[in-house]
Amino acid sequence: MSDARSEMRRIIQAARSDGWVLEPDAKRLFTLAGFAVPRFTLARTPEEALRFAGEIGYPVVAKVVSPRILHKSDVGGVAVGIADAGGLAEVFRRFQVLDGFVGMIVEEMAPGIELILGAKIDFQFGPLILLGMGGTGVEIYKDVALRMAPISEKDALAMIGGLKAQRLLTGYRGSEGVDLKMLTETLLSFSSLVMELGEGIESIDINPLLCSSRHCVVADARIILRKENETASA
Repeated sequence: MSDARSEMRRIIQAARSDGWVLEPDAKRLFTLAGFAVPRFTLARTPEEALRFAGEIGYPVVAKVVSPRILHKSDVGGVAVGIADAGGLAEVFRRFQVLDGFVGMIVEEMAPGIELILGAKIDFQFGPLILLGMGGTGVEIYKDVALRMAPISEKDALAMIGGLKAQRLLTGYRGSEGVDLKMLTETLLSFSSLVMELGEGIESIDINPLLCSSRHCVVADARIILRKENETASA
C-alpha cells in the first residue's frame, strides 16, 4: 500500500501547476485507492480512440481532456452512447478544437443508478462528505446527505437512508436496486481517501458514481487541489 500511496502523492504533485487533477489521472488515483473504474484509455489521436473502442466494443463514452476545461458538459465535451467508429471519429474531430485539448477519454459504458459522492475540505470544520442523486440533474434535485469525515458504517447507512430517492436504490416498481453493502463500503473507502489526501486538496467529486446490484463504478471524477500557499504539505 505504501507504493500506492507514493504514486497517489505523485499524481497530486504533478497536477499542482494546473490546480486540479485531470480525469485520467484522477481515475488512476482512485484505482490505486481500490475503487472500480470503467475500462478506459486516453486517446491522443483518432486511431488510438478507434483501436481501443474496437477492443472493448461499442457503444462507448467519450470525454474531452483539457487542463482548461473543468466542467466538460458545459462545453459539449461529453458524448455517450457512441455506436460506431464513424460516430467516434466525428466526436474526436469536434473535441479537438476545444480549448486546451490534449486528448479524449474513450471508455466503456457502465450501467447503474447515477449518484454523486463528494467531499469539501472546510478550513474550520475539516472534511465534509456528501452523497446524493447524481448526473447532470444534481443541481436541480438537490437530494443530498452530509456528514463530517471520517464517517462510520452507521453514518454511511444513515446517509443512504436519508436520501429522498432512497427507494430507487432499493428497487422501485420492479426495477433493480443497488448493492447497498457495496455502496456502504464505497462511502467508507471514500471517507478514508479524503482523510488521506485532506491536507492537499480542496474538494473531490465523483459524478456519476454508477451503482447497480453488481458494482459501484467511478465513472467521472474531479479533484481540486488546495493552493500551495494554503497548505504546508502536498
